[in-house]
Amino acid sequence: MSGIKLTGEKNLMFFSGRAHPELAEEVASHLGMDITPTTLRDFASGEIYARYTESVRGSDAFVIQSHTEPINQWIMEQLIMVDALKRASAKRITVIMPFFGYARQDKKSRGREPITARLMADMFKTAGADRLMSIDLHTSQIQGFFDGPVDHLFAMPVLVDYLKDKLDLETTTVVSPDTGRVRLSERWADTLGTPLAFIHKRRDLEVANQVKVSEVVGKVRGRTCVLIDDMIDTAGTICKAADALYEQGAANVLVAATHAVFSDPAVDRLKNSKISEVIVTNTLPLAEEKRFDKLTVLSIAPMIARAINEVFSDGSVTSLFEGDS
Repeated sequence: MSGIKLTGEKNLMFFSGRAHPELAEEVASHLGMDITPTTLRDFASGEIYARYTESVRGSDAFVIQSHTEPINQWIMEQLIMVDALKRASAKRITVIMPFFGYARQDKKSRGREPITARLMADMFKTAGADRLMSIDLHTSQIQGFFDGPVDHLFAMPVLVDYLKDKLDLETTTVVSPDTGRVRLSERWADTLGTPLAFIHKRRDLEVANQVKVSEVVGKVRGRTCVLIDDMIDTAGTICKAADALYEQGAANVLVAATHAVFSDPAVDRLKNSKISEVIVTNTLPLAEEKRFDKLTVLSIAPMIARAINEVFSDGSVTSLFEGDS
């Protein structure tokens, strides 16, 4: 079945773009329903066509799309799907973007720069979205960019459960790769019951993805260090942070991150680094050539499905994370 109905008029319908069909199928499986059939194709000019093959009138519509490469195409496809739902009289439209594209452009660091994360929120509102759902936003302030409810989900419970079974927490230290991630790392350290360290770095504003690591602050010598971040893009920050930890006497370094963006040369850097394991979630699809022996991918689908059920039944998404905040 492609929809779930509550007593009365409510009807949940689940839709997926073409960016990450495996995640969408897994979420649908946890929901106990099918993805609503949708015709999606590209015209010869590159423009995108979308049409739903059954009525969506009055539905509580959830549209999932991972903002992955080619990111602009998949964002545009999701916008078009939302517009089609609005024009077909869906009652409420919730946009699920496991990874929020352009989230790093959330403020002006210098003059004449855009705030593209705000533009993203505005575009989805204009298209017809009533609600946004995303996982581990790059900064929490992005929730305020959208004029409507924003469900900010956290991958930490999924990652922490895996690490608890793997590590001796008595000899483990949670490490923030920079001062901007200290607050997130504090939550991790509190949850795991471990000490916290951080790496003070300087970033070259004139060169994209160029990082200079300066010093490690905290107890890492002889310990297993878990580097925490929301995403791994080119892996420059993470690999330099791992090198700094080993230089300070760390016995072992693991990495835990939500979003595996893995832009070149991330895979080569991670494969050739001294990092023993890289743990990520499946918010973004990973082609076979981006997988390597020390990579572990955990599924975020059960969490997304639970959040959808909470929204559909007018429950509390926050309740999914009570005790983790």
